[in-house]
Amino acid sequence: MKAGDRPPRPPAIPEPAFVDLLAAYRDPRRHYHGLGHIEAMLAGLQDCRPLLHDAEAVELAIWFHDAVYDAASPDNEERSADLAREVLAGQLEQERLEQVAALILATRRHELAGLAGRPQSDMAYFLDLDLQILGAEAARFDAYEAAVRREYAHVPEAAWRTGRAAVLQRFRARRRLYFSDLFAEKLEEGARANLARSLAKLTEDEPPQASV
Repeated sequence: MKAGDRPPRPPAIPEPAFVDLLAAYRDPRRHYHGLGHIEAMLAGLQDCRPLLHDAEAVELAIWFHDAVYDAASPDNEERSADLAREVLAGQLEQERLEQVAALILATRRHELAGLAGRPQSDMAYFLDLDLQILGAEAARFDAYEAAVRREYAHVPEAAWRTGRAAVLQRFRARRRLYFSDLFAEKLEEGARANLARSLAKLTEDEPPQASV
């Protein structure tokens, strides 16, 4: 998709709400969690769509999972899920609406929880789509790390290093980063190499010294 092109609107999202979503994702303060991230997830969705039980619910969760994004706020996922419930009320059956909300809420810790059976299988693919960047080629992963750092520019360097290292180490400590075989086979090895390299930078490099 060319820059400036408008992505297709899912039928369940009313036009005014979709316009608001696009505006939110195009906020210039979103150096990574913007429209490009959504488009990358939607592109990846095409690879796993035949394996999903409710592809529409997953697509809607993609659109809403970062709808509210404030790097200084602890409740982005809850507010994004609430927005999805508000916008999609009357568009989906209540059970499916809660499945969408559960997918969004799962991005807080990227763990399978709150669903079982077929919806949980869809959650596995959804969470893998959200983290496919971890297994990207090194240059793209490094650009992602730099973009996230810009989103957290308000955080002092020492605190950033400590906090970011904790997040990456939590992922690295998992037996498997990706829940689905599809994504694990494609991205697991590269993701672990990227995490190791990033953690080395965060924990070994000396922060730049301020001039006196």
